Amino acid sequence: MSKPNTHKNRSTRLPAEFEKQSFVQMIFPHADSDWAPYLQEASETFVAIATAISRFERCLMICDDIVRVKAYFSKTDNISFIQADSDDTWARDCSGITVINDTKPTVIDFTFTGWGNKFDASLDNALTSKIADYYGANYKRERVILEGGAIESNGDDLILTTTECLLNPNRNIKLTQKFEIENILAENLGTKKILWLNHGYLAGDDTDSHIDTLARFSDRETIVYVQCLEKEDEHYEALSLMEEELQLLRDLEGKPFKLLALPMTDAIYYDEERLPATYANFLIINDAVIVPTYSDRHDGEALETIQKAFPTREVIGVECSVLIRQHGSLHCVTMQFPEAVTLKAE
Repeated sequence: MSKPNTHKNRSTRLPAEFEKQSFVQMIFPHADSDWAPYLQEASETFVAIATAISRFERCLMICDDIVRVKAYFSKTDNISFIQADSDDTWARDCSGITVINDTKPTVIDFTFTGWGNKFDASLDNALTSKIADYYGANYKRERVILEGGAIESNGDDLILTTTECLLNPNRNIKLTQKFEIENILAENLGTKKILWLNHGYLAGDDTDSHIDTLARFSDRETIVYVQCLEKEDEHYEALSLMEEELQLLRDLEGKPFKLLALPMTDAIYYDEERLPATYANFLIINDAVIVPTYSDRHDGEALETIQKAFPTREVIGVECSVLIRQHGSLHCVTMQFPEAVTLKAE
């Protein structure tokens, strides 16, 4: 039996993505990243995402060469550029995670190891410490391994995650019990309850089932999730079991969550490998939601479902087929910072 969570850090809170934001951080593709074989195509997709963000809030773009990156943009209004080295461009997982302590923000720099040492991540792991002075926030370095895409906050002391990722010994080899991880998240993020999913995965996913590819909070009471209805699909059993788990989840008051099902794309392949295409990898920003599309027959249905989940926000689709070639999508290449964090970059 798991030990009870003994932390009662009520002054610390992890804001939900649907709360007011200051800016979104991205890392632009470069020739030394895995985007090299199709750098132009990937760069155009990053420009499309950043341009969509900049309509509603500031976008902070980390570049290997500011002059080179700026040349891709026809307009740079509301986009800030800073120069720093990186291994790759998965800002969701190597960027700092911001919590609010009372009313003051702290950017926690958790350790990033390339999803369990699958890839070299030394530059990405050092990135937040190198650019921390650009944030109007406190900075805290944390040895525990945690990626932003692995956790989903409802802003009300609940975190949704997967056992496949957070309890995987390839992350924190000495922390493989639920109560150990729960206590660490309570101490750092102010979490009162972890909602664990034991099922759900996507073929081609390198992250060991990050929650942001499977199920997301659209508000404090609603979870939007990927549903597979095709019994012949390899995901059918795991995602059906995940759906049953979601139906059984309860909030701090013992209430079930409202559930909205997203369609699954048809199987998409590149170099004979099935890619992890998912509509759950959307980005919530101020007054809008940016949704990855894949030139798939389910794109329209996915956009309509997300519009139902966010009736007061503009829903914007961005073609992201190139992103899934590297086994991630739109949410994976972005990281939002809450309103309390001021951006010092120009």
